[in-house]
Amino acid sequence: MNEFFAILKRFVPPYKKYLALNVFFNILSAFLTLFSFAVIIPILEMLFKVKEATYGYMATGSASLKDVAVNNFYYYTQEAIAHYGPTATLALLAALLVVMTGLKTGVTFLASYFVIPMRNGIVRDIRNYVFDKMVALPISFFTQERKGDVMARMTGDVGEIENSIMASLDMMFKNPIMIIVCLVMMIIISWQLTLFVLILLPLAGMVMGKVGKRLKRQSLEQQGQWGILMSNIEECLGGLRIIKAFNAERKVRDRFHRENQLFYRLSNRIARRQSLAHPMSEFLGTLSIAIVLWFGGALILSGTSSMNAASFIYYMVIFYSIINPAKDLSKAMYSIQKGLASMERVDKILNADNPIKDPANPRHIEKLKGDIRYKDVTFSYGTNEVLHDVDLEIPAGATVALVGQSGSGKSTMADLLPRFYDVDRGTITVDGIDVRDMKVHDLRLLMGNVNQEAILFNDTFFNNITFGVEGATLEEVRAAARVANADDFIMATEQGYDTNIGDRGCRLSGGQRQRVSIARAILKNPPVLILDEATSALDSESEKLVQQALERLMKGRTTLVIAHRLSTIRNADLICVMHEGRIVERGTHEQLLAQGGYYSHLVEMQNL
Repeated sequence: MNEFFAILKRFVPPYKKYLALNVFFNILSAFLTLFSFAVIIPILEMLFKVKEATYGYMATGSASLKDVAVNNFYYYTQEAIAHYGPTATLALLAALLVVMTGLKTGVTFLASYFVIPMRNGIVRDIRNYVFDKMVALPISFFTQERKGDVMARMTGDVGEIENSIMASLDMMFKNPIMIIVCLVMMIIISWQLTLFVLILLPLAGMVMGKVGKRLKRQSLEQQGQWGILMSNIEECLGGLRIIKAFNAERKVRDRFHRENQLFYRLSNRIARRQSLAHPMSEFLGTLSIAIVLWFGGALILSGTSSMNAASFIYYMVIFYSIINPAKDLSKAMYSIQKGLASMERVDKILNADNPIKDPANPRHIEKLKGDIRYKDVTFSYGTNEVLHDVDLEIPAGATVALVGQSGSGKSTMADLLPRFYDVDRGTITVDGIDVRDMKVHDLRLLMGNVNQEAILFNDTFFNNITFGVEGATLEEVRAAARVANADDFIMATEQGYDTNIGDRGCRLSGGQRQRVSIARAILKNPPVLILDEATSALDSESEKLVQQALERLMKGRTTLVIAHRLSTIRNADLICVMHEGRIVERGTHEQLLAQGGYYSHLVEMQNL
């Protein structure tokens, strides 16, 4: 339960007003429940001649408030019987019972009415917190986690928190209040019997608690398995073309069915254990009532209790009114154990450390020139060192190309500049300022990226080109698209710039997608440009159009180019050849050819 209250402590403060109103109406509901049950006593005692005493009106102050209230209630009931007869009085008491119950149910509704905004608000906040953290976390976090599992935590786990913990909020605040108020009244009626009840109920609670703890462990396994299922679905959708091309439908089907069968078995175990809550609580409740009935009856028959038969029946009615809240509380506890397992998984995202942090005293570049320098840069992914003491200087306005075999560290060099990762040793500076001494937002504002895979969104051309740029006009967007050789094919679509391009730009060819991403970079107008194999996946005609667009984009900008096709970088100011995490050659195209080394070998292989 400490974990449950820790969750409330984190998320409830903005909704304190709703919580206070809920608690107030729950207390009122509990008292109204007791008073509505109290009407039963005069019916039993006076109408059925259980009690023959005569009552007179008692003034306030002549005795305790409780004694005055009870005496005068009996007095008015007695007067009603004398004037209107037993049947009419019974009707009046029944009407009073209906009124009291109506008030109680109305107040119970108000308690639920005020807890609903708190419950749904907390779920909304958790979703927002998880999404905000997911966006803020570095790329390195998602290289270690399955994307499908992260999606499962965002959807399935947050949904489980909503269905279990938040759905139990009303019961968690309502039932304990009802139980406490009833116990206080039971102590007033008979402390001996209530002491016996207080020993009996915790024993039943311990039995329920043991089953609930195991449920949390199994729920954690279930949610982990759901994450694996989501990963399978995400991988299958992303690689459907390859699956079909290699006739691997049966392989992925078998893998999914195997994981789904495991999820099915875990779900059965949890559902069976959860379904045990109601029958077990009902059996334990009935057993408790039977024991209390025997013990209370024995006290009355032996004459050692101050209770009479009517008070004992009232006591049993109150005790029975505790049993249902206790059952609901036990079901809520089961539900909460499932939700706590999901919250544990969600917290792995919420509590994940983000190593890419803004400095305490960030430095600003007043007037950007665009000089970039890598000095003694070393970087590793875990234990795999991919860059070793790299030195590179990119003068302002120059174009520097990185070439080399796959895995030589080219893309890593590009990723370190905007701080997608931080260097292990060494420094990267822009105009002499270490990138780690700048705000991440300010640093990335200086840079534009065009990648090998054009990352587009399921939105219109206009919104994809203006992505990350506020307040751009259609004229500015069209001007950027013209520079990127994209305006013609965009205007040829049905709705022009308002045409939706589909999921990841699936309605466009590879060259069209790349030109839209170049238009996006042109509109941002960054002083520093990173081109990561921007033409490697294109045919010759598309490459020519994209290369023209890139040359316009690179003009006057400091540019870092990563290329496999050497034809695209022969005019670069400096070409650096990378091999196993080091720069082994550097110079212009002609200088490197003359050296007859790695670069010359790459050129021969591509028949340039």
